[in-house]
Amino acid sequence: MTSTPSLVAAVVGASGYAGGEVVRLLLGHPAFEVGPLLAGASAGRRITDLHPGLAPLAGRTFGATDLDVLADADVVFLALPHGESGTIAAALPAGTLVIDLGADHRLEKADAWTRYYGGDWSGSWTYGMPELAGHREQVAASRRVANPGCYPTGVILGLAPLLAAGLVESDDVVVVAASGTTGAGRKPSDSLLASAVMGQMSTYKVGGSHQHTPEMEQALTEAAGEQVTVSFTPMLAPMPRGILATTTARLVDGATTEVLHEALHAAYWDEPFVSVLGPGSWPQTGATLGANSVHLQVAADPHSGRAVVVSAIDNLVKGAAGAAVQNANIALGLDETTGLTAIGVAP
Repeated sequence: MTSTPSLVAAVVGASGYAGGEVVRLLLGHPAFEVGPLLAGASAGRRITDLHPGLAPLAGRTFGATDLDVLADADVVFLALPHGESGTIAAALPAGTLVIDLGADHRLEKADAWTRYYGGDWSGSWTYGMPELAGHREQVAASRRVANPGCYPTGVILGLAPLLAAGLVESDDVVVVAASGTTGAGRKPSDSLLASAVMGQMSTYKVGGSHQHTPEMEQALTEAAGEQVTVSFTPMLAPMPRGILATTTARLVDGATTEVLHEALHAAYWDEPFVSVLGPGSWPQTGATLGANSVHLQVAADPHSGRAVVVSAIDNLVKGAAGAAVQNANIALGLDETTGLTAIGVAP
């Protein structure tokens, strides 16, 4: 016998890829009723016109961004472009749980926001990465949660335990990561046309200009207890979903592959959504497809004196919507795994 959903969940920005993924997960969640689904420019359009997989919502349309209709929601997910969440969030009741999938409330310093995003800084909220030390408790006590970015999720979870254990140095972290096309959002772009993406890979926002750089540095600095500097090069891969990130940092003397692996295992052995793979197995994006999971592996490279950490996630699930539902579960006192799976669907 199934229980009747008792919590109303609203999604603002439900027409986008991340917003649509939130709705997909809500439809399979036993505690949530899918409430208002708002989408400014797409208001009035049928939901299945943009998200044909959401067949249970056939006949429903997107609503206009009207804050009055959010009054009865127990949780509001904001899946909006960066810079658009702050005004809406400020108008919502203080007692309403709000999960912001955008970047508006992730950064703790206004100058970092101004440099990488521009415009007015909306202030910082609880950073919703429960797997980091102390963060699960902070999420549980919060009504405002900033969801992590997609690239930072795998990078931070892969490197934070090594920094915390003093196994790698903090001043020379290099990240090279490839993302699927949904990471750029639904807005049309010549660079995202099939003819421009298929059969090739390309870099973008090279030279320290990608907006996720300060988020990575912020969380990794917290883990290390000293300033961490990140050089980040993102790439566009010819696939709809997924992120494969390779992160390297200088080894501290004596840190072997076995020692590095044990540090990751000790940090995550009881985490439901983080898998540290066994020796000889390396993360693949297909293995995390559709799952709220992070796959990690690490090796010491004695030739270069660097640790090499590889992570894989689905950018729309653990990198966005799945993490948002996980945070909502925690903040609402539910089992954090409810409505989520760590099992991918590949092939």
